[in-house]
Amino acid sequence: MPLSSRPAGPRSAAKRLHDRFNSPYQAVARFLAQRALLKPLIWSLTSVTVIRSEKLKEVKGGFVVIANHSSHLDTPLIVGSLPRPLARYLAAGAAADYFFNVWWRRGLTALFFNAFPVRRTGTETSSTSARSLLMRGIPVLIFPEGTRSKDGELGRFKPGAAALAAACDVPCIPVALIGAHIAHPRGTNWPRPGRLPVGVVFGDPLRVAEGESKGDFAERTRQEIVRLRDLHSADILGRHTRPRQK
Repeated sequence: MPLSSRPAGPRSAAKRLHDRFNSPYQAVARFLAQRALLKPLIWSLTSVTVIRSEKLKEVKGGFVVIANHSSHLDTPLIVGSLPRPLARYLAAGAAADYFFNVWWRRGLTALFFNAFPVRRTGTETSSTSARSLLMRGIPVLIFPEGTRSKDGELGRFKPGAAALAAACDVPCIPVALIGAHIAHPRGTNWPRPGRLPVGVVFGDPLRVAEGESKGDFAERTRQEIVRLRDLHSADILGRHTRPRQK
């Protein structure tokens, strides 16, 4: 059979799909929303330090961003700190029972974060949606803890994100978020005043090793995030700008 007449495989067919996740027009609208509105707002409310983003220049195609999760600041911080080529089509997993349960939150998360729903309860998971996006070369952002930490400490990482990266043969980019739980604690509606310091630290891309289980790979990414957090926390959290006295 001539090469040109061979039926396309599922991965090739998936790459041909065009919808909001890979629309260049929506990518332009998202760029304006993220860089003209969201990033200036978050950077004005907090004092942001970004470390090691230059290490990601060689990353192309699909990848999985994995980060610790303790604040509603987390996704905006990551999106605003990634190099523009990597953030352009990044799709963020968002809790279906909160961000997709009313029309206006669903619309805003789609506009600002190219979001797809993650089901935190029941038998359904985000793996099918995330897998289809990765097969199309669309990178995804997943918080493996599944919910925000109450005290900033890392919980157990569920193996789903690591399993996705392994199954789709794409790298994981570990990201340590520092100070977000202090600047915008869980249960609050707005960041604390005073431009409290927060940090976004990117690790080197990781791939599952030969013979490594999905659970072991998930734990390895978790330990790398812990290492990056412990390495940079003192420096980042020490950069507190005292609020002006009125």
